[in-house]
Amino acid sequence: MASLEEDFPRGGTAKKPTESKIAVQRTEVDNLFQSNEQAETKKRKGAVKDDGKKLKKSKTAKEKGAGLTLNAAAKCVEILHIKNVKEGMLMLGCVKEVTDFEVSVSLPCGLQGFLSIKNICDSYAKLLSEQLDSADTEEIFSLPHLFYPGMVLRFVVAKLDVTKGGSLSIQLSVNPKLVNKALTSSSLKAGMVLSGCVESVEDHGYIVDIGISGTKAFLPKEAAKDKPNNPEELKVGQYLTSLVEEVKNDGRVVRLSVSPPTVAQAYAETEQGWNLTNLLPGLLVKAKIKKVTKHGLFLDFLSSFSGQVDFLHMEPEQASSYTEGTEVRACVLYVEPSTRLVALSLRSYLVQPGSRVDPSPPGDDRIGEVVKDCKMTTMHHMSGAMLEMPDKVTAFVHRNHLKEPKEPANENRVFAMPEHTCRILDFSPMDQIYFVSLRKSIIEKPFYRYHDLHAGQIVEGTVSVLLSHGMVVHLSDHIKGLVPRTHLSDILLKNPEKKYVEGMKIKCRVLSVDAENKKLYLTRKKALVESSLPLFLSYTDARPGRVSHGYIVCIKDFGCIVRFYNSVKGLVPLSELSSEPVISPEEVFYVGQVLKAKVLHCNPDKAKMVLSFKSTVERDTEEAAKPQFDCEVGKRLEAKVLKKSLNGLEVAILPDEIRAVLPTMHLSDHMSNCPLLWESLQEGDNISNLICFNQNKQNITLTKKPIVRWSLEEGVVAKDFSEITVGMQLIGWIKNIMSYGVFVEFPYGLVGLAPKSAMTDKFVSDTAAAFQLGQTVIAKVTNLDEEKRRFLITLKISEVVTPDSDAQTRLISGLQERRVVNEMLAMRDNSDLRQQLSALSVGQKLKLTVDAAKDSGATFKSDDLAGATILATKHHVMGVNLTPGQKVTAVILHVDILSTCVHVSILSKLVAKKKSLTEGSKYTAMVQHVDKDFAVISLDDTAQLTVIQTNSHLNEVFLSESERLKAGMCLAAEVIEPSCQEMQGLPLVSWQRCAPKRARTTSENQTSSKGHRFGDIVQGKVRTVKPTCIQVILEDGSVGSVHVSEVVEVAEVCQGFFPTSYVKVGSMVTARVIGGREASSHRFLPFSHPKFTYTIPELTLIPSKLDKSADFKAVTPKEKLNSYKVGEELTCFVSKFHPEKKSLEVTTDPCLTGTVELLAMITDPKDAGHPEKLFKLGQAVRARVVEVNSKPHRFVLSLTGVHKLETGSVTLGMVTNILPQVGLIVKLPFGGTGTVAVTDLADAYRPKPLDGFSKDQLLRCFLLGNENGKWQLSLRPSRLNPQQVKPVKDAEVLSVDNLKAGQITRGYVKSVGEQGVFIRLSRSITGRAQLQQSSKYFVSNHKVLSDHLPPNTLLTTKILSIDKEEELVNLSLLPVDTGKPDVLPESLSLPLRLVGEEKKKHDIQKKKRTLSESEPKQAESPVPKKKKKTKKAKTDGNDSGVEVYFREEEDQKDEEEPKSDSVKQATHSSGGPSRLQVAAGFSWDVGLSSLKPASAAQDGDSSDGEDQDGSSKPKQKKSRHELEQEKKAAEKALVQREAQLMDPSLQPQDAAAFERLLLASPNSSLLWLQYMAHHLQATQIEQARAVAERALKTISFREEQEKLNVWVALLNLENMYGTEESLKKVFERALQFCEPMPVYQQLADIYAKSDKTKEAESLYKTMVKRFRQNKAVWLSYGTFLLQQGQSDAASALLQRALKSLPSKESVDVIGKFAQLEFRYGDAEKGRTMFDKVLTSYPKRTDLWSVFIDLMVKHGSQKDVRALFDRVIHLSVSVKKIKFFFKRYLEYEKKHGTPQSIQAVKEKAMEFVEAKGTEAAN
Repeated sequence: MASLEEDFPRGGTAKKPTESKIAVQRTEVDNLFQSNEQAETKKRKGAVKDDGKKLKKSKTAKEKGAGLTLNAAAKCVEILHIKNVKEGMLMLGCVKEVTDFEVSVSLPCGLQGFLSIKNICDSYAKLLSEQLDSADTEEIFSLPHLFYPGMVLRFVVAKLDVTKGGSLSIQLSVNPKLVNKALTSSSLKAGMVLSGCVESVEDHGYIVDIGISGTKAFLPKEAAKDKPNNPEELKVGQYLTSLVEEVKNDGRVVRLSVSPPTVAQAYAETEQGWNLTNLLPGLLVKAKIKKVTKHGLFLDFLSSFSGQVDFLHMEPEQASSYTEGTEVRACVLYVEPSTRLVALSLRSYLVQPGSRVDPSPPGDDRIGEVVKDCKMTTMHHMSGAMLEMPDKVTAFVHRNHLKEPKEPANENRVFAMPEHTCRILDFSPMDQIYFVSLRKSIIEKPFYRYHDLHAGQIVEGTVSVLLSHGMVVHLSDHIKGLVPRTHLSDILLKNPEKKYVEGMKIKCRVLSVDAENKKLYLTRKKALVESSLPLFLSYTDARPGRVSHGYIVCIKDFGCIVRFYNSVKGLVPLSELSSEPVISPEEVFYVGQVLKAKVLHCNPDKAKMVLSFKSTVERDTEEAAKPQFDCEVGKRLEAKVLKKSLNGLEVAILPDEIRAVLPTMHLSDHMSNCPLLWESLQEGDNISNLICFNQNKQNITLTKKPIVRWSLEEGVVAKDFSEITVGMQLIGWIKNIMSYGVFVEFPYGLVGLAPKSAMTDKFVSDTAAAFQLGQTVIAKVTNLDEEKRRFLITLKISEVVTPDSDAQTRLISGLQERRVVNEMLAMRDNSDLRQQLSALSVGQKLKLTVDAAKDSGATFKSDDLAGATILATKHHVMGVNLTPGQKVTAVILHVDILSTCVHVSILSKLVAKKKSLTEGSKYTAMVQHVDKDFAVISLDDTAQLTVIQTNSHLNEVFLSESERLKAGMCLAAEVIEPSCQEMQGLPLVSWQRCAPKRARTTSENQTSSKGHRFGDIVQGKVRTVKPTCIQVILEDGSVGSVHVSEVVEVAEVCQGFFPTSYVKVGSMVTARVIGGREASSHRFLPFSHPKFTYTIPELTLIPSKLDKSADFKAVTPKEKLNSYKVGEELTCFVSKFHPEKKSLEVTTDPCLTGTVELLAMITDPKDAGHPEKLFKLGQAVRARVVEVNSKPHRFVLSLTGVHKLETGSVTLGMVTNILPQVGLIVKLPFGGTGTVAVTDLADAYRPKPLDGFSKDQLLRCFLLGNENGKWQLSLRPSRLNPQQVKPVKDAEVLSVDNLKAGQITRGYVKSVGEQGVFIRLSRSITGRAQLQQSSKYFVSNHKVLSDHLPPNTLLTTKILSIDKEEELVNLSLLPVDTGKPDVLPESLSLPLRLVGEEKKKHDIQKKKRTLSESEPKQAESPVPKKKKKTKKAKTDGNDSGVEVYFREEEDQKDEEEPKSDSVKQATHSSGGPSRLQVAAGFSWDVGLSSLKPASAAQDGDSSDGEDQDGSSKPKQKKSRHELEQEKKAAEKALVQREAQLMDPSLQPQDAAAFERLLLASPNSSLLWLQYMAHHLQATQIEQARAVAERALKTISFREEQEKLNVWVALLNLENMYGTEESLKKVFERALQFCEPMPVYQQLADIYAKSDKTKEAESLYKTMVKRFRQNKAVWLSYGTFLLQQGQSDAASALLQRALKSLPSKESVDVIGKFAQLEFRYGDAEKGRTMFDKVLTSYPKRTDLWSVFIDLMVKHGSQKDVRALFDRVIHLSVSVKKIKFFFKRYLEYEKKHGTPQSIQAVKEKAMEFVEAKGTEAAN
């Protein structure tokens, strides 16, 4: 009792007036509540199933101490959320769309509902069912005749359905019986406006169903004439809004009128007797504004009702003029049934007479549109936000659409953003506003509406459901398409469910889309989805000669009808079906078959088309004819791999997708690289740098051989047999090897024969050993046979001339191919090992561990290259003793990615430190490793490795193995380039086996008669003029070339000039030889050696150089290069553009080309897309030298007029990276890099400053300065164009001196730490706001702030102080300083930080608390009394909850104590009267009809019991003797049990032990079961069965429970190890011997436990039939269903149970079912069930108690408190109320705050005072 005493002290006077007042108020509420609830239960009798989420507790129940206040004003105006929509709710709605069976309705606040044809009215439904039954179709009007878009109606929510996706769907009804349910015939008054439906048409008028039983409503024909919109007859089922003209015979007969003016001006008056129960939406009322808030208005209307208007329903033009006390016209929008909250609308289209709702938005339909740059005008935290779109149209974002579904809400952050991008979701006619979403996921959806799709598009979707006629595929949440049955596959599927399962992702192609009717058809036919032929989307696409894939839709005798996309179809006549005659097409073709069809004729106007299957096969299609115009020989191409075949690749030339062939042998000049490249290329890869070398009617053939490509591009080819001349050198490849020679093929399909004798200088016995198929060779024509059009060639090295550097060019391209292969293989498999291997290169050193050492060599392992084979041959471990586990350094010789093998060497001379090489020096080289076409060599003792080709000449032939290079051979090598970039830094060398052979020079001398020497003056005829060179045929028939720079004097060339354009083809010219070109690499060779002659001489036409007397000497490229100085201006000529690098090659001289990078080429970022358009080949441009270097060769130029970066200038830059902490990293021209700080991006800061930037974007940057080689850049317009500057919003802060204390400035968050929030004010200055200056809320951990302030959040701050020495700036982010919202949102509900007075109070209190906790006795001294006073003031009003917050911080170890602390002290200390003492002598115990509280307290916990009235009977006392006897017996039993447990024989281990024990206790089922288990452990199932049978015979028939245990064990055994039959037999026997009910129950449990749900269910069904009077069976079945998640089935079962069981049981059954719902099902549903029962039986305190227990466990604190508040206002005995108060207090002590505990005590006092008089009596 002590605790009760302490919480509810005795005493207190009864205040008479309050008592009577409270009593009256309560009864009134109870009645109101009663009528409401009764109506609720009457409506839903036997329909608990629908009762999804009904009776929501009154929102405002907590506001007053009294019970359930209805129609109280809410704290804040919210819009209507779908979660608050309940069944039975009345609302006003507007028709949006009407289909034949359903009307979609716009409800207030953007909600949408559906009115089904079943829910119009009873007479219409009857008419429908009659029409369905009868054969003759009497005319019945469909929904489009009865409803029209824009029509405003009253609806009632009939049902809330959960759709498959889990969202709620609102099913509406206009049935007058439901809409006017709350009206009775007696409450009808003239002047009321009611809705009804026409029930029948009579002679003089219409009977209207207004849904009130016992009332007939009549609308005379005259009155119906002036009805709105449709002048003709009214129809049955037509909805009317009508005015009651007169009421006769106590409301039994009513006359109506429907004239629009009178109905529209009829206001609801108080005299008409409206109350909260029967108030209808759509009624017009005169209202008075009571309060204006930013979220809406509160109004008073009909004398005493209060209503609210949310911001969507205030008239926008007058929003500012609403003031308190203004009279307004309002229209009731909806009434919330549980709280009776009335929402009104002031919008003119609902209030003004004669105005109507516009169902479609003004202007065009914008749904689905994405709108950028919207401004957020207001934020309504509970509802959403208003946006203003750029065209000043307002839109509304629901709060759920301000963020992604799973994200936490941060409305302040959203509101702070200056601009938003949104997607228009819908237009709400009821609110006349667009609803939009800010969710990124919705904005980025590719398909939001059916309009976004078009035929032929390839889409991805998810299989939703398989139907008989096809498959439904969802492309997004609300876009779904149908794949018709015939389109599920290329053939007709018999069992599509085997191929497609729900949720599977599939790729389809759109066949047709009808956006208006939301119909989308897709196909899954592979041939259509993957077709690369043009699509016929309309008849205009189907031009004669075009071919496309179509599918057969119909087969007739006269041919097949083929369909394409968008219902384009055509006929294939019989004659065009096949080249063989077809008699019956249905035998050859089938419907759904996909075939290629060629258009023969097409008439788009008549939509007719004739097609052919036959001609697509006959190869004369447009496709094959196409290449003539699309693909010329010698043109560089890019192609995409379509298919890999055995000896090549089938490719499609981009962009026109022309088919072509690329044979494997044409992938490289190196035959060993061809299969590697073939291996690494995959279908879908793109190949560049291809060239077409031949095309005929059948196909186009491409090559990627670099040498062949060079010959075609430079024109060193014969296009036709007629162009071939004797002595001509051509590049070709081995086509065929015969015993008498080899055939060599050349471009343009020419083939020559090299006879055995002309194949090589050596003697050849076997032609097959000399060359490989596909090998590239250089051939010289020796004989021509004009008649037979044949020619002979020689391949002898002595007879063909190849320049020196040809070998190097080939080597570089071969190694490059190898590298590409490695990269592709590494990328493809995504294996880390391959990626690591591809990063290795020849000559790289590795740290390895010896794995094994053998005679043949050694293997190693490396941690970095797990899984790779690393080996060295014996040659490479010579002279080194290796032991496994030893660490060594090795150098890489070769990496083979395919076999993941690395060849290394650990020879000391190769691993040593590398010595540098000089150009031109000669070395002895040794071959270290040979890999097919390549070998790795080492140069003397320099430790330098490099790669060479094993054949030094294209035509080199190795007839025996001994001639080939082998490891250990020595060669003579000369360094050409010490570090060659193309070879990854390895030296480039030329080599010979031994001293050079003189044979070579003699052959050169032989040809000298034909060639030209340096300085010769020659005459020739111009053959071709290209932009960069001119080809001249000289008198002796050889061809010379003139470089663009050698045509005109450089001094005369002006910018943009094309020198070669002045030379005409066919004209004669005089020229001078200034050098020659290599035959293969086309490299310029300015050799002035008198003996050296050129086959392709390089000429000049410049007059000054033709002068014989002029000093004329050759200049090497190196000398030429060194003559240029950095910054010098030159004239250059454009020679090439590299699209992949976006760089330009320009040439100044035949021997020199320079490069210009993109950033040095253009000055305007707009040109970056296609810079090549600015520069034409051969055009003269002025350039400045940026860098010039001969070793390594670099010649870099700039075309922008600038050649270096300078502070203060503006330049172009390219974004390379975006780092939130730094800003933008920008690449600058001439190799510079820079950073743009976040504060330098714009003159006006914006949130998410880096969002507008992307990688590789080009920007104009201002160079601020250079620090440590990095430039500081600015993108501020004020820096870039200072002359046309707009006012700067956020000025640049160059130093601390620019700042003043008290200044308001903006900056970006840099980071948030324990020291505070660091804010960037400029690139060099960062300020800090300490935590207490960051937010008005108390933040215990900076993590809260860092979650809400990610880096680069834009904040407004106030400067508090500046320390100029240390350059520290202290800032404040508090709203009082900045005038902006707090950085933390209210929704976190953090405690406010105490300031000023409150802080002092809090500190005192804290002191006091520590005192009083440590020494409670001090409370008697006089000082603490004063403190007590402050304490009291604190708890009265302004305790912001901070106190509790701090207290929890201080002693979290022991949470219970401190919370009730203050209360305890109040009663312990005797100093001064305490709050909770009541002055009069009222006692809990004595007065209340002397009920003993102890029993109540006992029963409180076992709250499953019956009503507590019964449980408080006193028990019979036992005599002392009896008690003693009992005690002794218990002790004896205990001793016995102990002895038993100590007995070692209790754990039997074998059958004998069991038998011995069974002799002692044969009736113990436990023992028998252990015996069975003993057998089962040894899987002796038969023995276990036998034991069970013995047990059943042995156990005495009186021991029913023991026998039942054995039966259950036997059932379990059969279930686990037996068959269904054996289980059934045991079950039937058990039923004969035992009570049937427990046996059934046990078997059901067994089934449920072993997951045999079907069997369990059928058994339960039998049980509820057989034992329908037994409550336990129903509960058991219900539990099972809920555990299976079948909530609806459980609801249906409850209905059956209530019908079957006696009515006195029904309350308990519902209660138990509700408990089950809480435990296993839907807690909300359980709550509703309890609500219902307790509304009908409020005195069942046992049920209340159970309800409270369950709510404490499963409900929210708000709900629990609301429930307690209901309970303590029940009219039951005081004792029980006291018990509930006790529980309420316990709950608050455990979960509440001191304030809430105090509130409970105050409620208890009020109760005590109210009951005082009763008690006194």
